[in-house]
Amino acid sequence: MNSSDKKRVKLHDRTFEVMIPGSEIDKAISAVAERINRDYRDQETPLFLGVLNGSFMFMSELMKKIDFNCELSFVKLASYSGTNSTGEVQELIGLKNNIEGRNVIIVEDIVDTGESIEHLIRSLVGHRPKSIEVVTLFFKPGSYSKEFPIKYSAMSIGNEFIVGFGLDYDQLGRNLKDIYVVVDD
Repeated sequence: MNSSDKKRVKLHDRTFEVMIPGSEIDKAISAVAERINRDYRDQETPLFLGVLNGSFMFMSELMKKIDFNCELSFVKLASYSGTNSTGEVQELIGLKNNIEGRNVIIVEDIVDTGESIEHLIRSLVGHRPKSIEVVTLFFKPGSYSKEFPIKYSAMSIGNEFIVGFGLDYDQLGRNLKDIYVVVDD
């Protein structure tokens, strides 16, 4: 395959092609990690809270670039069916850590409408953390409809449906190192 060919994958009934190569994703993660390192280096042991399943690859790569002491934990939320947001957020695995008085950094694979983030932030506020911020690999500013500012975004994209690097289409494609966009709409 030469560089002018688009790499394609078939997942279930849909075809996807490369939109963002893994090398660009790595550069974007490095840049957002530098910002977080600057802002949190002197803070007392922040908690990175990954949102499963999608954030696992981003969280792994991000943690390799964080240069201060921190803790990790995960929650599991669900809000998608196929290629569409359901508009409802289900909490499948909840927070087990004491976050009172702590800086919490929510790690998301993608922030789209903001329903999941808003749900999680409302849940966390009741635990009285010192601060809550969000870091996301992908941000869709054209779809985002919530008030909470997304302080750390590695990459902004349009409203495309994407898979790869942790993001899925009905559970397939999470293991892809590049980001793919659906091409057969």
